[in-house]
Amino acid sequence: MIELHTFDDSRAHSNALANAVSDALKASLAARGAASADAEGQTAHATLAVSGGTSPKPFLQSLSREPLDWAHIDVTLVDDRWVPETDPASNAQFARDTLLQNAAASAYFLPLVDTGKPLETHIAELNADPRRRLPDVAVLGMGEDGHTASIFADSPEWEFAISTPDRFISVHPGAAPHARVSLSMSALRQIGQLYLFIAGQTKLDVLNAALAAPQKNAISTLAHAEGVKLDVYWCA
Repeated sequence: MIELHTFDDSRAHSNALANAVSDALKASLAARGAASADAEGQTAHATLAVSGGTSPKPFLQSLSREPLDWAHIDVTLVDDRWVPETDPASNAQFARDTLLQNAAASAYFLPLVDTGKPLETHIAELNADPRRRLPDVAVLGMGEDGHTASIFADSPEWEFAISTPDRFISVHPGAAPHARVSLSMSALRQIGQLYLFIAGQTKLDVLNAALAAPQKNAISTLAHAEGVKLDVYWCA
């Protein structure tokens, strides 16, 4: 199910999503605390996954100021490029510079990339790591080719990416630079609260085409998956 929230003003667009994500994280913390607080009464953690790129910068800056229990929120990424954090293309560095500031500075960050080891070794370690819980809340972006996370239809991993039960995958896009680490389609489908943050008529047209009929791209595959609810925040 897709719910579209439309905005004419970019600041209102960012602030509305920040408020929605904040409310979703509060609800996740409350639910996890009620279900799984340990014997000493410690508060359970909720996990938020965010995306990189330039578009979410004002949203992430707004979210960083939300008065949440950030010390009990783990922050990770939907995907990242296989580059060191010192590289300008790193989503991890982008998250540190935008979200992990202000009130959110006390959140625990789980980056996706460690270029000190081979890519496939790292993917296997991510999938085996019990700290890497499925995010409670995730904020996706979308490219004009319909990719979301780093699930690219032109990559040799396309069929694996949309069918594997593994949570983490490696991807080598055909038309985009850098190998990637990404959540798989299976992982995206299981996240309880999914948001898509996009702007501009072109991306809305891509989304509408993806919704109208199944297509070979990630956003269409996700939107047509059974049981998926996607809240789309779009600004003209």
